[in-house]
Amino acid sequence: MKQLLVLSGKGGTGKTTVASAFIKLSNAKAYADCDVDAPNLHLVTDHKSLVNDSPYFGMKKALIHQETCIECGACDTHCRFDAIDSSNGYKVDSFSCEGCGVCAFVCPVGAIEMVSNIAGRISLYQNDAVFSTAKLEMGQGNSGLLVTEVKKQLKPYGDTVDFAVIDGSPGIGCPVISSISGVDTVLVVAEPTLSGISDMDRIVNTSRRFGVKIAVCINKYDVNIHNTKIIEAYCETNALHFVGRIPYDAQAVKAINNGMTVVETPCPSGEAIKEIYHNVRSIMK
Repeated sequence: MKQLLVLSGKGGTGKTTVASAFIKLSNAKAYADCDVDAPNLHLVTDHKSLVNDSPYFGMKKALIHQETCIECGACDTHCRFDAIDSSNGYKVDSFSCEGCGVCAFVCPVGAIEMVSNIAGRISLYQNDAVFSTAKLEMGQGNSGLLVTEVKKQLKPYGDTVDFAVIDGSPGIGCPVISSISGVDTVLVVAEPTLSGISDMDRIVNTSRRFGVKIAVCINKYDVNIHNTKIIEAYCETNALHFVGRIPYDAQAVKAINNGMTVVETPCPSGEAIKEIYHNVRSIMK
């Protein structure tokens, strides 16, 4: 199963818009949303039959057993994350606790236990296609590990599905690194702004470390033609596949607000993405 990962150096560039359009154009039988901090691919894709919805356990968190605690204050003194609330007995703020276990180590009476903590949920839908997704709970970490679990749910279908589209996370952090691992091609959706160019460079350099094919397209290219030309020149200088431009398109906003992809209604952005899709598939072959 060849995997195409759609990335962007920053949020709001149109990454999910492009990914959802590719899913529709390819009639993809497998796709995933690896933006576990803020998943939204489900808003514009068809998924009906939920076959798995299970908790995801992240790092363990501290729990103070009130009946054993002698309120000596050792945990509060040694906690570098200020996760101990001593205003009314000794309790742990689960949002602040980083699971280091120091409090349990220093407690003289063994009143603190490191317990399993539900950090999110992971889901799998299957009807005509397989859709893997997850959502990290507020304030939880280890999103890179959850992304790995999302991708693992597609593996059993590798022998029967030839092409999968993965909507990645913005940036270059742990979830992005987990998303890139094992894919064949990365499509970077860039925007013609100064921050967009800088972030594109960061995500390209990150992707290169994995030895994957890299393609670049520009969304809303016509808002700044000068910066668009800079991005095109960057691709040429760095031997990257430049696969096309997408114009700013108010009709695309209406389509997405109606729960459709931009290739399901006649609009300039949809036509541009169709050409980009064919260019990317040619690169993958």
